[in-house]
Amino acid sequence: MPDLAFRPSPALDAAVIAREAFVASVFEALRAESADGPGVTRTSYMAGEQRAHDRIAELARGLGLAVSVDAAGNLAARFSGRRRDLPAWITGSHLDSVHIGGNFDGAAGVIAGLTAIAAMIDAGLQPERDIVLMAFRAEESSSWFVGRHGGHLGSRAALGLLWEGELDSAIHVATGRSLRAMMTEAGFDPARIEAGPPILRPVDYAGYVELHIEQGPILENRDVPVGIVTGIRGAYRVRNGRVRGAYSHSGAVPHEYRQDAVFAMSDLVMALDGEWARRRAAGEDLVVTVGRFATEADRAALTKVPGQVDFTIDIRSQSRDTLDGMEAFLRGQAARIEAERGVAFTLEPFDRSSPSPMAPALVAALEAGADGLGIARLTMASGGGHDAQDFADAGIPAAMIFVRNDKGSHNPDEAMEIADFMQATRVLANVLWAQAGKA
Repeated sequence: MPDLAFRPSPALDAAVIAREAFVASVFEALRAESADGPGVTRTSYMAGEQRAHDRIAELARGLGLAVSVDAAGNLAARFSGRRRDLPAWITGSHLDSVHIGGNFDGAAGVIAGLTAIAAMIDAGLQPERDIVLMAFRAEESSSWFVGRHGGHLGSRAALGLLWEGELDSAIHVATGRSLRAMMTEAGFDPARIEAGPPILRPVDYAGYVELHIEQGPILENRDVPVGIVTGIRGAYRVRNGRVRGAYSHSGAVPHEYRQDAVFAMSDLVMALDGEWARRRAAGEDLVVTVGRFATEADRAALTKVPGQVDFTIDIRSQSRDTLDGMEAFLRGQAARIEAERGVAFTLEPFDRSSPSPMAPALVAALEAGADGLGIARLTMASGGGHDAQDFADAGIPAAMIFVRNDKGSHNPDEAMEIADFMQATRVLANVLWAQAGKA
């Protein structure tokens, strides 16, 4: 890995600050082109996402960058360095959104990268290494695709990380067509992805830095504008859980004879909450969510003992040991409750996504960058998944910068302040220059 020491550039920093009006105008253009009621909708591999890609490509060409689109539809805008033989740096994020989501999720990272490169050009700076701005497709895959898939379809396709058969097993919710069909109809080349080699090879890139809004309340609650991400939590998930008991009369069946699915699931939920509290008190990084808890709407009734509950469980941590421990606890508690209440749990298929630590030296460089610029920052984990984790998994050093964002994410009320965005972009630009500006 190259030397990751931070060397600020006063000229570059001033040029970033001078781009604030440009930044606001780009965000507004993206909002206007994808407005959907109170929020925005930029559907993966459909018109909303494409309009955003077209807008960024137009702006990149206006800066004189070399613009290209890969076989998965990912946009790349290359700022040429003096030494084309040296591994390049990548920055960027995604441009799709969830249905009626916010305007900043994903787009902030692309606009930050574009702004950082524009500021280098404004300041008359040419790096030694190429800097590539990338806008990835279908990061919001959990919103737009069902079936068997591993998420972040655009970046994983470029990095050679798609599972065997995933081009056909990922099904778009808006069309019912496969990822392969969606790519083909959009003019891209899934056969090239399938045949290999990876479009983005580790040997060709020195690292990846992604700016993103924080999707939780930590920076807002602690009054800090910028976060430096140490790692992206892994996720162990029960996507289609079910507990089966037996329907019976609510007044005629006493407690000891019931096979009540709601009480059984409630037992499991409270056991998970207690174990989460215990592990958190011991200093472990952990979040647990029961995102769905539903009886059968067409069979449940006031006078029936409920015989079935469908549910999801999402367990996340930066520690593989914690995730493994929680899986063992979950399975053990399910077995206990089955025996006590006469029910049967289904936890399969059980999905496991490992934690993705960010590159320590690159994290340190971002921390030093914020400190050197006098920008308050907090070192923190990412609870949500991001394209950065796929770069880390592919062997390309990766790190992330979070921007304070009120009102959460995946909703129209995302409330990132442009002033905070500019602070984070100053860190991104200066650290990118410190790395790419030298051989």
